[in-house]
Amino acid sequence: MSSSSPAQPDQVSRLLDIIARLRDPEHGCPWDRAQTHLSLRRFLLEETAEYLDAVEAGDHEAMCDELGDILLQVVLNAQIAAESGLFTMADVARSEADKMLRRHPHVFA
Repeated sequence: MSSSSPAQPDQVSRLLDIIARLRDPEHGCPWDRAQTHLSLRRFLLEETAEYLDAVEAGDHEAMCDELGDILLQVVLNAQIAAESGLFTMADVARSEADKMLRRHPHVFA
């Protein structure tokens, strides 16, 4: 596993592009296109539980894999929202970044 920072934005963009393609109305995957925020709820819970199991076991490889599965759920839900004009993945990231700045004035003042 690589931890080099320069590749991170490229991999995030790659994932966003893959999910958008899976949701494409004409050429996407029927299963992915059929998903809604409600239908995905159980998957977020399942993936979170699997991540917690990996943490408990100290299995770093599984932790990485399960965090990827959780990220998939975040990106897929953001893509669904973007298709409806509600919000985008950039909005999600901006909201969280802003929240971290507000909650840590002792670091970012």
